[in-house]
Amino acid sequence: MLVEHRGKRPQVDRTAYVAPNAVLCGDVRVGPSCRILFGAVLTAEGGPVTLDEGCIVMENAVIRGTKKHEVRIGKHCLVGPRAYLSGCHIEDDVFVSTGSTVFNGARIGTGAELRVNSVVHVDSIVLAGTTVPIGWVAVGHPAEVLPPGEHAHIWALQEPLDFPRVVFGLKRAPTRAMMPLLVKRYTRALGTHRDDVVVEEE
Repeated sequence: MLVEHRGKRPQVDRTAYVAPNAVLCGDVRVGPSCRILFGAVLTAEGGPVTLDEGCIVMENAVIRGTKKHEVRIGKHCLVGPRAYLSGCHIEDDVFVSTGSTVFNGARIGTGAELRVNSVVHVDSIVLAGTTVPIGWVAVGHPAEVLPPGEHAHIWALQEPLDFPRVVFGLKRAPTRAMMPLLVKRYTRALGTHRDDVVVEEE
């Protein structure tokens, strides 16, 4: 399904394939020979989503461009099932495995591999050719790659990256104090989808 959002329509190269129940919303550009499979969602929430040539987005993956962080995915990349990419840059020949998460402002270098359920934190830079093992966490610039059990070390690197500021534009505060403002802002932004229009495919 192609959806116009904020006056912008998805642009799909004629050689690409988009599954009938995939959703492309807003300023989404799908390059030559790409394949967008069943249940995938590519949504431009204020910032574009661009896929270069020969990319594959597997079932139920979500790719989200934001106002501050567009998404750019280079040539010959594969985004696995249930992966979640928000506001990040992925260079050429990258493998993003099943269930992996890449947060806003992150950059993944050419030929990197993010294995199953790995996480790349906000504003982190995974260097070219790096492998993030199954369930591990990449954080920092350049990123350190750490097992999930090293929470104290991960937090020491992650805290100054300031997730609430990068993703929501909010000063860090206790969760209960921050959530009403966060939800109010986010519901206002997401409310713009009420004016979306489904585009008739040609």
